[in-house]
Amino acid sequence: RVRSSAASDVYKEDIGQTIKELRKEKNLSQTQLAKLLFTSQDTISLWELGKSLPDIVSVIRMTQIFGVTSDYILGLEK
Repeated sequence: RVRSSAASDVYKEDIGQTIKELRKEKNLSQTQLAKLLFTSQDTISLWELGKSLPDIVSVIRMTQIFGVTSDYILGLEK
């Protein structure tokens, strides 16, 4: 089933909020996290604002950095 645009936006916002919370728990700036993920600070900002979603490689790297599962980052487990 295809998600509606509104539902998709909420999903992006939830993932972004989770990334932001995990980043802050590790006392990392957006720039520091970006360097660990081989991406830009602007990309991290877009994720955290719910404007875009991380690619699968970035999700995998975040599981290693934050010590959580991909399901947790993606909001499939709380």
